[in-house]
Amino acid sequence: MTVTGLPTGVSRTAVLIAQAREAETARPSGLFKDPLARPLVEAAGRISGVSEAGRRAAEHFVLRTRYFDDRLGEAVRAGLRQVVLLAAGLDTRAYRLDWPAGTRLFEVDLPDLIAFKDRVLAEHDAQARCERTAVAADLRDDWPASLVSAAFDPERPTAWLVEGVLMYLTPEDGAAVLKRLSELSAPGSRLSVEHVNQAYADQPKMRPAMNKLAATQAAWLSSVEDPEEWLAAHGWRAEITHQADLAVSLGRPVPAMAHPAVAGSARIWLVDATRD
Repeated sequence: MTVTGLPTGVSRTAVLIAQAREAETARPSGLFKDPLARPLVEAAGRISGVSEAGRRAAEHFVLRTRYFDDRLGEAVRAGLRQVVLLAAGLDTRAYRLDWPAGTRLFEVDLPDLIAFKDRVLAEHDAQARCERTAVAADLRDDWPASLVSAAFDPERPTAWLVEGVLMYLTPEDGAAVLKRLSELSAPGSRLSVEHVNQAYADQPKMRPAMNKLAATQAAWLSSVEDPEEWLAAHGWRAEITHQADLAVSLGRPVPAMAHPAVAGSARIWLVDATRD
């Protein structure tokens, strides 16, 4: 039975990501386990008729999930105990990762999406493994005020995750998110972020997926050509991981969408950055 209340547009893309995590969880040698992915997908309504580009994207979602899992793990092992997931979507890291005692995790997303997710997780008696706080806010508005009002402490180093959202924002809105995030980041903070370059969005094989996203009011609106320079302007030292290298390091085939022979100059940027 589908639970009403899941928004459309960009929020609906969260279901595709949850479906990829559900499928990976069912694999005996999965790169992670997300037992709450299936209940969330079933409640939201499974998306069928996924395009070829969408099916290829599922491979990316799996690798990306493990990459960011590992980056957050490194951050808390380094002593960070404040974590913020911006545009958290149907992310369940608060429930499935092993967090050290004293970890406070904030999830920021649209009010309707948070209400939907919280309702489904409550129905399944899901228990967070850290102190989790959901913050209802739009990244195009004054979300820092909402975050601080929820007891976020800008004086403490923070592990930030901005996964799968910046390409949906205009360049101006994306720059504002990064500026505000940076202003809230004490020295020693970590930032894990994903973006794409324009060559990736312009690939002919991406056109059907781009058209479908635009039709559901979830068009990609921005790109970044040099993530190191982009983040350095806001006080971050960035390291970029190529998706092909990530796949090899995890013992997985290189996804076609990331294979140098196919992708050429197209890039999905997976970035880990530190604030000195």
